[in-house]
Amino acid sequence: MATITLKGKEIHTSGALPARGSKAPAFRLVAGDLGEKSLEDFRGKKKVINIVPSLDTPVCAASARRFNEEATALKDTVVLNVSADLPFAAVRFCESQGIENVVTLSTFRSPEFAERYGVRIEDGPLAGLTARAVVVLDAADRVVYTQLVPEIAEEPNYGAALDAVRSI
Repeated sequence: MATITLKGKEIHTSGALPARGSKAPAFRLVAGDLGEKSLEDFRGKKKVINIVPSLDTPVCAASARRFNEEATALKDTVVLNVSADLPFAAVRFCESQGIENVVTLSTFRSPEFAERYGVRIEDGPLAGLTARAVVVLDAADRVVYTQLVPEIAEEPNYGAALDAVRSI
C-alpha cells in the first residue's frame, strides 16, 4: 500500500507499482472500439503507460494532451492512456481534443489491472479509480521507469518519463 494525497488529504493505493527491472504484469483492457488490447498486442515497442483516474478531469486531460504531443517524437514507442473511463467517453475526449497519437484503454471490465499495477485507490472520494502514475516499459516489457504521482491533483514528471523512453 502506498500513501498519496488528493488536494492535501491522505488516500491509499492497493499496493506498489511494478519494480524497476521486473517484467510488467500482463493485462487485457478495453479499447475505443470495445475490443480488447493486451500488453502482448504492443510487443516489440517501448511503452509509456499513462495511468489516470479519469480523462474527464483537467489534470488527466492535460497529461493525455502532453503525452499525445510528445508521442510523435518517440521512435518505436506507443503511449497508452489507461483509465476507468468508458471507451465511448475516451474516444469522444480524444476526438474533441485532437488526440491521435495515443491509445486509450479502459479498466472498466478489468479491475485486476489496478491491483496488478498497485494503483487502485482504496479510500477517499476516488476509491475504486486508479491513482495517477506513469510506467515506462522497454520493448521486452521490462519496467524501466515508474512514478506514482504523490499528489493526485498534480501532473506527472514528463521529463523523467520521456528521458527513460529515450534511454532505451
